[in-house]
Amino acid sequence: MTMTEKKQQIDKGWVIVSLSSIPLIMTLGNSMLIPILPMLENKVDITKLQTSYIITVYSIVAIICIPIAGYLSDRFGRKKIIIPALILTGIGGLIAGISSWKMDDPYVLIIIGRILQGIGASGAMPIVLPLVGDIFKSDKEASTTLGIVETSNTIGKVLSPILGAALAGVIWFLPFLSIPVFSLVSLLLVIFLIKEKDKDPEDDISFQTYWQQIVSCFREHARWLIAVFIIGAILMFILFGFLFYLSNILEDDFSFEGVKKGFLLAIPLLALAIASFSAGKFIGDDLLRMKWLLFVGIVVTGISVIFIIWADHFISLIITFLCCGIGIGLALPPLDALITKSLDQEVRGVITSVYSAMRFIGVALGPPIIAVLMKQNLVWMSSLLVICALIAGVLAFKQITPEQKTT
Repeated sequence: MTMTEKKQQIDKGWVIVSLSSIPLIMTLGNSMLIPILPMLENKVDITKLQTSYIITVYSIVAIICIPIAGYLSDRFGRKKIIIPALILTGIGGLIAGISSWKMDDPYVLIIIGRILQGIGASGAMPIVLPLVGDIFKSDKEASTTLGIVETSNTIGKVLSPILGAALAGVIWFLPFLSIPVFSLVSLLLVIFLIKEKDKDPEDDISFQTYWQQIVSCFREHARWLIAVFIIGAILMFILFGFLFYLSNILEDDFSFEGVKKGFLLAIPLLALAIASFSAGKFIGDDLLRMKWLLFVGIVVTGISVIFIIWADHFISLIITFLCCGIGIGLALPPLDALITKSLDQEVRGVITSVYSAMRFIGVALGPPIIAVLMKQNLVWMSSLLVICALIAGVLAFKQITPEQKTT
């Protein structure tokens, strides 16, 4: 290998690191707050429902802004959207952290900070996927990089409860103040290491054309696409609802706090990560495998949520959530692959943005609904989650067909 080739390999490596930092930081910025929500409830003197809004507002804003950010990135360039998005994310964390530090009643400013973070997340994480396709023209390089980016996202999910609990153990509002630090690191990496070609004005598309692409794609693939979107939202609803419930139960009923609780929350997320990695390897390009592995993952998830009624012992609780993590982990890669393998490249970015927004609906609804149901009999909560899993299973079995192909 010549010196030039070595330099090119090193440059590509740093580009991949830069791209991978974005989903890692966005995942940390949201999920690492899960283990400290009970602490926030006490420190800020708010209810469980109000603490759930700290997760929910982030997701609601992202739902609204993701399709807009996708269009703007197509129109003006990926970096021109990602850079201000990372800056907004950092500012949001700064507002939430400083208000928690300096004010007696910081709740409103925490919510404002989280709204800014949600806007930032919508303009950063979903845009990474099409940016990878822009930078790496080889299908093999692009697929490899996407795998690394998804692994980074998964690592963020596993590390987030541990890191959040560890930081809060030092100073309770430190997780908020860590967000601008993480965002700054990613921002510098993107600015200096990712080179993006200037957009050709001839490649610009109007919003009308952009909307027509969405409508045309849905007209052709509505049956299975809508099913994929609903299933994605349901799985995120179950996952974040479960994590919210587990975070509170571990502290309220079993007196686990700090890093110890963070490690326990990481167990189902680690199971999810391993299951996702294995599922991605197993399905390959086989649409039939995607359908049936998706169905199996939903069934495992549905069965696990039934047992939450009887999970009154610590070990049974962890096993229940471990199985739920495995089920969701098996189901998510087929959902992603069905979109990337079944649609034309020119509409893939648009539909991926809509799919990301739909998943955020589940993230937004999970914590507040579970917060309300936790005040009732656990049968109600378990029944709702079982019904959701049943709906997802029926959609996967009936609506998703392995023959779907793009024209």
